Amino acid sequence: MRTDRGWRRFYGTGWLVSAAFGAVASVQWKARMREVEQRAEEAERTRDETARRRAVEERLRIARELHDSLTHSISVIKVQAGVAAHLARKNGEEPSAALLAIQEASTDAARELRSTLEVLRRDDEATVSGLDRLPALVERARSSGLPTRLVVRGDVRPLPPQVDQTAYRVVQEALTNAARHSVDATATVEITYGPACLTVRVEDDGAAALHTPVPGFGLIGMRERVTALGGRLIAEPLPTRGFAVCAELPATTATTT
Repeated sequence: MRTDRGWRRFYGTGWLVSAAFGAVASVQWKARMREVEQRAEEAERTRDETARRRAVEERLRIARELHDSLTHSISVIKVQAGVAAHLARKNGEEPSAALLAIQEASTDAARELRSTLEVLRRDDEATVSGLDRLPALVERARSSGLPTRLVVRGDVRPLPPQVDQTAYRVVQEALTNAARHSVDATATVEITYGPACLTVRVEDDGAAALHTPVPGFGLIGMRERVTALGGRLIAEPLPTRGFAVCAELPATTATTT
């Protein structure tokens, strides 16, 4: 009888010891897993911080290059145009429309360059120019000798900043190309606010070549901007004469805070 009780005590003690070892092993295993997870999270944070730091350094490098290469030239153009306009008025003459357009364009370019440099030097995203500046852009195109008509369809509403800026840049580049490559052209800018899509279409009726041009940096940049947002860009000659650029951008209502 005593032997049976001894064995039972032995088995009971064995189970207790096994349970204790199991509990300790479980605690150690959980601690080890937490340590592994923390190391993985730390490694991920380190990679993200490294990538972020490199991106910031590259943005600062680009900002310095833009400042050094463009700021001085644009400032000289702006000053020279202002001096020429001043001398014309001093001599009792009205400055030419082309000179005034150069003065206004250089002022606007200097403003946009400053805004771009500020965005590059900040660690956030901001819109440099959007569709709210479209009337001024169209007016500059007119003053530079390209008769331009602006048509807005649909219910105008706030847009996501990137969509707003991309739409403006598409119109800006298309009008620049129309003024540069089309002879005796007029242009039409059409902005259509759809339920979930913003359509930007710029047409001109100039005597441009009746074939799709070799894409330059402007057209490539437009396409990259649009496709990066999940949109589509078509740039092609019209059936008879002229050229059309059409961009379709996903455009849900911008959220406000």
